Amino acid sequence: MQPLDIDVIESALHWLGAEQDIWLCTVVSTFGSSPRAPGSLFAVNQTGNFVGSLSGGCVEEDFVARLLRGEITSPMQLMSYGGADNVRSGVTLPCDGVLEILVEHIKPTESNLEHLQGVKSALLGRSTQMRQVDLAKKQVSWVADNSLGERVDFQREHKLLNIRVSPVARLIICGVSPVAIACADFASALGFEVKVCDPRPEVEFLPVNEHIEFKPLMPSLYIAEPGNCHNTTAVVALTHDPRIDDLAMIEAVTTAAFYIGVMGSRKTSAKRSERLQRSLYRARSSSPP
Repeated sequence: MQPLDIDVIESALHWLGAEQDIWLCTVVSTFGSSPRAPGSLFAVNQTGNFVGSLSGGCVEEDFVARLLRGEITSPMQLMSYGGADNVRSGVTLPCDGVLEILVEHIKPTESNLEHLQGVKSALLGRSTQMRQVDLAKKQVSWVADNSLGERVDFQREHKLLNIRVSPVARLIICGVSPVAIACADFASALGFEVKVCDPRPEVEFLPVNEHIEFKPLMPSLYIAEPGNCHNTTAVVALTHDPRIDDLAMIEAVTTAAFYIGVMGSRKTSAKRSERLQRSLYRARSSSPP
């Protein structure tokens, strides 16, 4: 998931809290060119305000126009753009693409607020869940899920959609350096939530957007904090300073991070490996039997 999806859910929760109906759209499948992957979110309130995206802009405008004209009346339905739908909607996707979306009309009830709070919690890495959408019964339920499979599994014969709500992809960068700055910008452009940690008082880092956050503390302390390093987190150490890199790696290998990397030449890497092995040996030796 991308940070934009958190923005969508937070806006949806705000609108529901203000007693407004919302329409939550989820990308179900794509064919051909599509800027947004399956599982991506888009929300519209009853006055036509929206957040998130489904495509490059034309789809969003057409959807909001249809909604305000009263054409979208079902509590839950599938809609498509591109392909045979071109003639009806007048919207042509690039490279003959086809986009299928799930549309849920969500009213401001306590149960709906609680459900979207669950979505937000999963996106923030506090839980791993799967939304199971029964299109025949027009019902949504939660199913426990700890896997990293496809974000959307559509069992068309059963009219059942399984939507995996996993934490937003996160990159923890240990230490500020020219490489770290370039890495942070690139990762943010790819949709990662980026955390840059460096405790050195002489270091200054100015994030270029709201999805990059600087934390003036030891990376190992941030990594060790529960919930900060989940199964869609990558950790990279980029300083060549063993006081920062080594401690970060010692902590990172005990987490669920899907990728851990350290920058350095073969000589530097060999020395680091030796230090880490000594640290591991001392830790094991001092542990009670």
